[in-house]
Amino acid sequence: MTYKFDPTILREYDIRGIIGETLGADDARAIGRGFGTLLRRDLEDSGRKPKVAVGYDGRVSSTMLEHALIEGLTGSGCDVRRIGMGATPMLYYAEASAEEVDGGIQITGSHNPANYNGFKMVFRGRPFFGSDIQTIGKMAAEGDWLDGSGSVESVDIIEEYIERLLTALSGVDEAALSSLKVGWDAGNGAAGPALELLAKRLPGEHHLLFTEVDGNFPNHHPDPTVEANLADLKALVAEKNLDFGVAFDGDGDRIGAIDGEGRVIWGDQLLMIYAEDLLARLPNSTVIADVKASRALFDHVEKCGGKPVMWKTGHSLIKSKMKETSSPLAGEMSGHVFFADDYYGFDDALYAGVRLIAASARLGKSVSQLREDMPDMLNTPEMRFQVDESRKFAAIDEVKARMTGDDVPAGVEVNATDGVRVTNSDGWWLLRASNTQDVLVARAESDSEDGLERLMHQIDEQLALSGLERGESVGH
Repeated sequence: MTYKFDPTILREYDIRGIIGETLGADDARAIGRGFGTLLRRDLEDSGRKPKVAVGYDGRVSSTMLEHALIEGLTGSGCDVRRIGMGATPMLYYAEASAEEVDGGIQITGSHNPANYNGFKMVFRGRPFFGSDIQTIGKMAAEGDWLDGSGSVESVDIIEEYIERLLTALSGVDEAALSSLKVGWDAGNGAAGPALELLAKRLPGEHHLLFTEVDGNFPNHHPDPTVEANLADLKALVAEKNLDFGVAFDGDGDRIGAIDGEGRVIWGDQLLMIYAEDLLARLPNSTVIADVKASRALFDHVEKCGGKPVMWKTGHSLIKSKMKETSSPLAGEMSGHVFFADDYYGFDDALYAGVRLIAASARLGKSVSQLREDMPDMLNTPEMRFQVDESRKFAAIDEVKARMTGDDVPAGVEVNATDGVRVTNSDGWWLLRASNTQDVLVARAESDSEDGLERLMHQIDEQLALSGLERGESVGH
């Protein structure tokens, strides 16, 4: 038997599509068959049957996909450990914390609209992405699947997971912790039930919003990197006079935050706080951030005695780089934060929320003060604009070639880690191709309005030389 996926769903970091249009039960079954077959082949010499943890988010379509995925996994000869509905990091925890579990699959549409869904996968402790996902497609097209039969067990790990999250507060001054007042917004996403249990166990005062899981997201879209989605949290923090607020995306692996004044603390700014706290205990550590992050972050890591590394955007790529460099901390502008000191190195917004509480208490500064201490950089939001799929990487290569040619002015530094990031006396600008959509991404940062304008002009100039224009920004 063979199966053909809609090619648009096999993305760089995960599998994601529109229910009833590009994604359905047959896809989930085929993913299970392919993933299970790969695990069995990888464990061939061990003489044991692979075990896969399976979880799902609160979307309406998730239970249907879970049923079909499990059919595919057991049909390929794998045993399945069902952990039920929960945040993606709870699935990661189920995979990372149990020796007998060899892989994990979370059914989730992340921060996409309600009619989307998808799969995030871990294979024997490493991210499963890029060529791995293309292999699943190739195997399905060829019917290259092993047959077998596997068992299914259901386990409830939420209490154990909460217990593990609380270890982030070990050794932190209790008086400092008990004085904190925090607001939380689960956005009707899958992290809601875990957040309710966690808040009951946390010291201090905690106020919760939208913890009831609802795959239609009736209150606001669960993407905390869009400031409009933080309006309810801002109102709560102001009304209750809280120290800060934390928000999650739909599946609980990305964090957003605001300080006590209602100012957004963006992904790279959160990483500045985490790095300051971590480097006081682990000096000389490597801290990784993606190419979209502010220069202020890289400067701050150095100032705190760390080694900053600029790396490619994408949670799977960052996780792989962390393992390669033994980095204890990494993060992205998109709100994925990864802790490998005293934790497992995966992105967990609930854990990141607890670490923010710990950092504020350990550093002896309010989150508002930590935000206040950051330099005032002027930066654009992430601008995304449509470019034909066949042109997006080629256009970036053209920009790269021009910016590394002989006639580039002195004092201009070009970083080609992921796209082109150009630093000059005005600040920096970035152009990169998205790995998941037919878009180019642009961003710029300066310490003056005039400087920012000049940087934007340079982006437009480079695009024009490649026959493109910025146009209207499109969503994720």
